[in-house]
Amino acid sequence: MLHWSLRLLSSLLILPAAVWGLLALHFQLPFNQAQNTFIQLTWAGLSFYALYLLWRGYWKTGVLLYLVLHGELLLWWNDIPPLHEREWADEVAQMTTGEVSGSRVTLHNVRNFSWRSASDYDIRWESREYDLQRLRSVDMITSHWGMKSIAHVLVSFGFDDGQFVTFSVEIRKEKDEAFSELGGFFKQFELSILATDERDAIAVRPNVRGEDTYLYRIAMPARVRRALFMAYVEQANALAATPRFYNTLTVNCTTLVYTMLQQIVDGLPLDPRLLLTGYLPSYIKQQDGLIEGFELSELRELGHINQRSQNAASRSDYSQRIRDGVPGWRHEPQPAPKGLPF
Repeated sequence: MLHWSLRLLSSLLILPAAVWGLLALHFQLPFNQAQNTFIQLTWAGLSFYALYLLWRGYWKTGVLLYLVLHGELLLWWNDIPPLHEREWADEVAQMTTGEVSGSRVTLHNVRNFSWRSASDYDIRWESREYDLQRLRSVDMITSHWGMKSIAHVLVSFGFDDGQFVTFSVEIRKEKDEAFSELGGFFKQFELSILATDERDAIAVRPNVRGEDTYLYRIAMPARVRRALFMAYVEQANALAATPRFYNTLTVNCTTLVYTMLQQIVDGLPLDPRLLLTGYLPSYIKQQDGLIEGFELSELRELGHINQRSQNAASRSDYSQRIRDGVPGWRHEPQPAPKGLPF
């Protein structure tokens, strides 16, 4: 029984590790298709041979063989670096950086594309200046493209001079490369933080991609608003200096923002909704971070901006029109409610 239990336990450790290794090879091998397939089949064959030895009575030999195999794989894996020098897709070809002088922040490479379709657009990268003393609002935008439980999350900052700037944590994909949740676990994409005009990053989702898009006013104290804006700038500058891999689980459009907020606000709890991003608004409401006096279903319905975004596509007052009827935007900004300031 002891030997049988050791074999079973070893198998339960080796099998998922072998599958992980096979996926790592699939996403990262740099050779042609035939060579990549040969290496993957060799990996699978040797892994199953280790399991065969284990169950045929050569327990130590089977375990040792797999440990050597996986050790070699990890040496190769840890030697794969994130890079700035690739053939990037147009929408992530530049990286946003910021310069701070007192309360004034100049953002370079603010994306301001005009999208007619996913493949037809005008490319514009701009420098824009913002006065943090005039920062008045923070909005969260969630955009759903498939499953109800998953959404892309953007954060938009508004100023009392009429300016808005949206920050989006993005995969930095190469030309002709598409997003893959699975590939995001295996170093397929670098990480990017982009500052954009709202008529770019927000409008492209409902207007061009047909995604269901929702805007929520966040009840956030002035101190936290400013600190969060600066955290985005610091993270963008850090990424421009040192590339970093995106990770579907640990470094994505929600967990990175959560990490920044943890440095600003004490007591933010971990929660599965930080990963199931489609349910993130319910998490924020639970932290007293949404406008009071409305059920979540009401905030969601009133914050659904698809039709307003399509109607305002060519308007210079796009940002104001998509907020028409959104709670918190009918009157002067409301103070943050009591409780944990999200």
